[in-house]
Amino acid sequence: MPTTANPAALRDYVRRHGSDFLADPNITSIGIGHKVVDGRRTDVVCVQFTVAAKVPPEQVDDLGSALIPQSVEVESTVVPTDVLERAYAPSYAVVPEAAPDARRTRIDPVVPGVSVAGAAESAGTIGCIVWDADTGAPHVLSNWHVLQGPGGAIGDEVLQPGPYDDNRVGRNRLGVVTRSHLGIAGDAAIATIEDRGFDATVLDLGVAPVELGDPELDDPVVKSGRTTAVTHGRVSRVDVIVRLDYGEAGEHRIGCFEIRPDPARPPVDGELSDGGDSGSAWIFKAGNGRPTRVLAGLHFAGETDGRDSEEHALACLPRSVFDKLGITLSAEAAAEAAAAAGAAGYDEGFLSTPVAVPTLAPELAADAVEVDGDPVVPYTHFSLTMSTSRRLARWVAWNVDGTAMRRLERSDDFRLDPRVPADAQVGEELYADNRLDRGHLARRADLTWGTAAEAAQANSDSFFFTNIAPQIDAFNQASRYGVWGRLEDALYEAATVDRLRISVFGGPVLRDDDREYRGVLVPREFWKVIAWEEDGVLTARAFLLTQDLDPLEAIDLGEFETYQVPLDDLASRTGVLLDPALSAGEASGAESVAAHVVTSEEDVVW
Repeated sequence: MPTTANPAALRDYVRRHGSDFLADPNITSIGIGHKVVDGRRTDVVCVQFTVAAKVPPEQVDDLGSALIPQSVEVESTVVPTDVLERAYAPSYAVVPEAAPDARRTRIDPVVPGVSVAGAAESAGTIGCIVWDADTGAPHVLSNWHVLQGPGGAIGDEVLQPGPYDDNRVGRNRLGVVTRSHLGIAGDAAIATIEDRGFDATVLDLGVAPVELGDPELDDPVVKSGRTTAVTHGRVSRVDVIVRLDYGEAGEHRIGCFEIRPDPARPPVDGELSDGGDSGSAWIFKAGNGRPTRVLAGLHFAGETDGRDSEEHALACLPRSVFDKLGITLSAEAAAEAAAAAGAAGYDEGFLSTPVAVPTLAPELAADAVEVDGDPVVPYTHFSLTMSTSRRLARWVAWNVDGTAMRRLERSDDFRLDPRVPADAQVGEELYADNRLDRGHLARRADLTWGTAAEAAQANSDSFFFTNIAPQIDAFNQASRYGVWGRLEDALYEAATVDRLRISVFGGPVLRDDDREYRGVLVPREFWKVIAWEEDGVLTARAFLLTQDLDPLEAIDLGEFETYQVPLDDLASRTGVLLDPALSAGEASGAESVAAHVVTSEEDVVW
């Protein structure tokens, strides 16, 4: 970057003073670029401003604006400024008509470069296939204004192609929005890929990005978008901050860089980008002109008025976007991170409000089974504490990510956990030749999420006898379809759950008067607490299920009932002490919860 000022100092100047300049209603962006003299780009690097209207100095006041200085001082170095007439817009409300092509139809597997949008939006472009750095789940990356938009929310449906190209929602559902950001770090969002395959190779470019790059002035780049397909550009300004009007969402300032057409490869129709290209990935080009595997940025806006002789486009900086959304281009790295996280068991930071694992009342603490000196035994996506005297779990805590669920076949590989003393677990001897079922405490279907390997491990871990408690067969089998077995699913249907993430705590109520059978006191009650967040606010609800054990010795089955109860009721019944954050979460609800019978989902006070 040929300049007498330190490049890092220039960048810092724009970041520190950019917002002050953008408070001027006529200034649309500020960045670092080559000074333009008489319509020609020079080698002089300057602080470059764009304005909505360029007028003589005596008319500046009429615009409610102020004169831009001819130079600025950066670390004792005088740096020239430049002023260009240029405005930008996200260009997502209306996209141009055109004959249908492969970019605007439903495809399987999905690839970057084709149409996508939130169900309430228009049409944009899939930029990249990325992976959640926490769970390893694959997602599509595009813009906030493409996947979510002003009226949308996390968890909303995303369609491929976007509804402008084909409004058959049921046929074109791709997944749901899981994370998004609109602000200085970028205009970006990700959505899950459900019931479709995917290929990370960008359409018509033949490469899949595997690295993130940092754009510099004059770097050659190329993008593949829904509307203008493949176009070639050169980085014309870096370290840009632009002010954009997002309609109902208001004005936002976005950190980015600017791109102009590559004079050696001009766009066929003069358009570097157009409505519907939002979300495209700009890829760096090698010296031979071919696309590399390095991501330069995420396209989000184009020039609106054509006053300049050239087209211009804006792209988010990839490192900012990837850090903000917690994503990676490496499936292998994501899988390793997810596997490591899974081995750690229940994640106390799974929700934005930390919720710790339960503890035991002082009189029960000595009864806990310790593994390597710790009473908390971790599995994939869940943890638990065992009772030495009862040989069953006192509590189980588990995380559920509704964005990354997988349907897996039951293994039915019930087995003792070799880490736990065999005489501290109830095994197969209790269940042989009778009507007792091996009932999961942490629901198997709640645990099978994440990468394929991670979900498979969670599925397998769920069958350790440490996660099993004896239940009458009619209770266990019916509860799969009854209210108790549907509580987590009912929550997703009844509430707006941030990031579709919930944390669940549960276990048997181990009472001294439980009936003994084959040397085991069989619990007659079970408890469960579900915690989630709406708009960042933690909410928690508690439930109790009573089981009639008479069928062990009688033909007629007794009734079992589900109750919704205040959280405080559980501590006295179970001796399990929950994180106080859950009680605060229960109090945050719109209604106080009195104990009552729950016969259907409609009876639950969420």
